Amino acid sequence: MTTWADFQYEIYLNGMTGAVPRLPTDLTRLEEMAERRLGPGPFGYVAGGAGSGRTERANREALDRWRIVPRMLRDVRERDLSVTVLGRRLPAPLALAPIGVLSIMHPEAERAAARAAAATGVPFILSSASSTPMEDVAAAMGDGERWFQLYWGKDREVTLSFLARAKATGFTVLVVTLDTPLLAWRPRDLDQAYLPFLRGVGTANYFTDPAFQAGLARPVHEDPNAAVLHFVGMFGDPGKTWPDLTLLREHWDGPIVLKGVLHPDDARLAADAGMDGVVVSNHGGRQVNGSIGAADALPAVADAVADRLTVLFDGGIRTGDDVVKALALGARTVLLGRPYAYGLGLDGQAGVEHVIRCVLAETDLTLALSGCRGSAALTPDLLTRI
Repeated sequence: MTTWADFQYEIYLNGMTGAVPRLPTDLTRLEEMAERRLGPGPFGYVAGGAGSGRTERANREALDRWRIVPRMLRDVRERDLSVTVLGRRLPAPLALAPIGVLSIMHPEAERAAARAAAATGVPFILSSASSTPMEDVAAAMGDGERWFQLYWGKDREVTLSFLARAKATGFTVLVVTLDTPLLAWRPRDLDQAYLPFLRGVGTANYFTDPAFQAGLARPVHEDPNAAVLHFVGMFGDPGKTWPDLTLLREHWDGPIVLKGVLHPDDARLAADAGMDGVVVSNHGGRQVNGSIGAADALPAVADAVADRLTVLFDGGIRTGDDVVKALALGARTVLLGRPYAYGLGLDGQAGVEHVIRCVLAETDLTLALSGCRGSAALTPDLLTRI
């Protein structure tokens, strides 16, 4: 039986012919490599966080405070990383997080990342703010598992049009981002005066949407600046409240997951509103400087709602042991963000596939060497806090 861990032997065997991996297998090195090779605007947009970056650092510190306590002499010859999440059977507890404007990292943008996800069997979560229309992304990944992330803006008709388009093109799960009703203070972007949306990057789903186009005096190609201004005016909505979720529930008949939940009471409100899951996330530290680290918030959210909702996790995942820790703390699966964006920027689709396979190989090996046969065996008892 092929296991994710076999990737290491593939690398070693290729080495017999003198071939070595094009990218590091220690994925924590990707950021430094990307900074050297990519422009300061694109790199800073992906790497940067809100304010002084305290929350981005808090995500890593929160994971690092937990340590694995391996158990010995347990039969781990056969392991199974597969999980059932939101009614779908996945080969591993991993999905690619929604990241917008990926064309700033690589010309093939979301298509390349989506193909990599499909090739490895993990879900690809497409951002509303993608550089590629959702229909083109769906075509690129064939039957691959795909979820759609919604930035829930002011225009009701555009929201409903997005939902209809996503459903029609095979997106099965709706991931609603709650923590971005406004853009945060992001010094790395501000210092470069770099906001891709103002250049019409990351607006592909909007500019191709009939409801969005109906709000324009002239077609997008005739007056792109007006289209950008219309997008900016409707993108976020700080007036949304919990009762507004009724609209989404009425117009989406699949699972709905709320992304950006950190407080257990908000998770309970999500369950009361008929949602199917929550993503414990602080948007990679990009929204509230000084926020709680995502892994510090995870146990309380899982304790509050794991019997009612699917709990997912997004916040600082860089390695296989990070995945193991998040699962042991109560997540059903994890979302991987910046590392795959760096892999995309450095080596396109192949770079994303490399990142996915590295993370899952290390996850598999960490499980085995800790005495666990699969993600279902992970509990807080595997961990100790320092």
